[in-house]
Amino acid sequence: MKNGLTILGVAAALMVASCNNSARTESSQFRVSQGDNNMELGAFSVSLAVKDIAASRAFYEKLGFKKIHGDQSQNWLILQNGASTIGLFQGMFERNCLTFNPGWANDGNHPDEFTDVREIQKRLKADGITLTQEADETTAGPAHCAMVDPDGNPVLIDQHR
Repeated sequence: MKNGLTILGVAAALMVASCNNSARTESSQFRVSQGDNNMELGAFSVSLAVKDIAASRAFYEKLGFKKIHGDQSQNWLILQNGASTIGLFQGMFERNCLTFNPGWANDGNHPDEFTDVREIQKRLKADGITLTQEADETTAGPAHCAMVDPDGNPVLIDQHR
């Protein structure tokens, strides 16, 4: 039995190594294939449409998330746990959405240089992406655009500055 467990352990280690190498290869291929199509979208988070912001906050705090921004009395909070960021929004979104924030880094800092949402929007439109909401390209500062991915998931690009 001991030899059987050892063989099983070696097989598991080889399988994990194979998966890790495969993931690295796929990731490297993805980066290479992107070439000039690389687009910096800023910080990523999942925006959750919640029914009870207090209950949702309490739940996610039990998972180790901490408030980094927002105002619960205005029905929105941004919570973070390590590199994971979620937004809790009561009465603001019909459903959960993927959110990108140009001008905001995952660590909460604001980089000096970033790609303006209007530039991102122009590129998306040029690439044939249909937008469900568009930023006014004659303005500067805070703005957003939105789209739906091929699986029906809402995607929001929301610039705060």
